[in-house]
Parts: sequence; C-alpha cells; structure tokens
Amino acid sequence: MTRRAAGDGAQARFPALAPEAMSPAQRQAAEAIAAGPRGGLRGPFNAWLRSPELADRAQRLGEYLRFRSSVPKRLNELAILITARAWDAEFVNPVFWNPHNRGPDCLNPAAARSVLPHMLERTRWALEGLSIAEMRKRTEAEVAAKTYVLPEPGAMAYMLSKQQYLSDDVHAWHPHLMFFLAASDADMGANLPGSPMIHPYPPAPDPVTTYLVAVRTWSDGTDAMMK
Repeated sequence: MTRRAAGDGAQARFPALAPEAMSPAQRQAAEAIAAGPRGGLRGPFNAWLRSPELADRAQRLGEYLRFRSSVPKRLNELAILITARAWDAEFVNPVFWNPHNRGPDCLNPAAARSVLPHMLERTRWALEGLSIAEMRKRTEAEVAAKTYVLPEPGAMAYMLSKQQYLSDDVHAWHPHLMFFLAASDADMGANLPGSPMIHPYPPAPDPVTTYLVAVRTWSDGTDAMMK
C-alpha cells in the first residue's frame, strides 16, 4: 500500500470531531489552532486531537517553524522547496505522499520564473493539510479562471545527483533532464518505442507535462551505466 492510499483511508478511521463532542482539553487545543495563522483545522490535526496535549505541542512547533522563524523568507521558501519534490508529482503518482522522496533539482531561469511558483504553491497546500481532492479542486479553479501560469519557453531542470530517492522501489533512477511543457504525450512522442522522452503519469488537471530524458553521466562525472 502506498502512503497516498493509506492517507485516503485515514479520514474514514478518524471521523471529524464535532465541537460538542470534544473534551474541554480537545476544545481548547482546537480553538488555539483555529485562532492561529492556519485559520482552521485541516490535515493531521483531526487525528492529533485524539491526544490534545500532542496536538497543542505539535501545532505550536509547526506554527513557529513556518510562521515565526527568524529565517529570512527567501531561505524559508528554499527549505520548503527541499521538501516539495514529491508534492510536485502528478496527483496520481504513488510517490505523492512518500516522506522519503528526494530529488535534487536545478531549475533554469525560465523554470524558476514559471514553474517554481507552482511547486511552492503545491507545497504550501500540503503543509496546510489539504487532501489531494482539495488540491485538485484548487488547480481546476485556477485553470478555469485562466490564472494558471504556463511554463515559459525553454523551461527545464536538471536532476543529475546520485542523492535521488525517487521511490521506495528505485532510489537513484538515472540522471535526467526535465522539460516542462504545455503539450500532450502525442505531441511529443513520449513513451513510444525508441523514444528518449518519458512521461509515466498523466498530469491532469494540471495543463503542464513534465517530460524526462535520461542522460549517461551523473553530476560527479561517473557513468550512469544505463541499460
């Protein structure tokens, strides 16, 4: 079972606590969370409230790290981005909630201007506790309102580090380039026999596809020994 599947089932195992059903300690912890910068109870808090002391301590730590840290905003966003790699995956990609996922990226200027904002936005949604269904709705709303920013021409990234952990089955896949395009697989010839262009999961509702092209050499100069 992937973590995504486990997370989907977690909502059924922990029904939402109605205020009138909460103990005084649970109500106090819930009110503190809702009155803070998050503005509501989402994500793990419903489960954590089963132990109100845990909920209170965890939410205070999270609030400090996210909203009150002395780290400059730009560095804080960089730290967020480091955790963002799996959340930038397609919604149907089984690695979406994998806590081990790690893929060091190097974005070119075009991608930093037009793709990075989506990565940061998706990460903030995840840190707010939104489910995949809620993220899909927000994405669909952006597309419908024509506020979804498409990649600039030439937007791409390099993933050449051996420090990849792209899935529990294959940690370091291959060094590869990533091209961000508002195009379909048919347009690009992706996944066809003999094509160097790979795209394993459909991106919908995002109107952008990330195409992978494997290369032979890691960032340290060693051969990737592709087969």
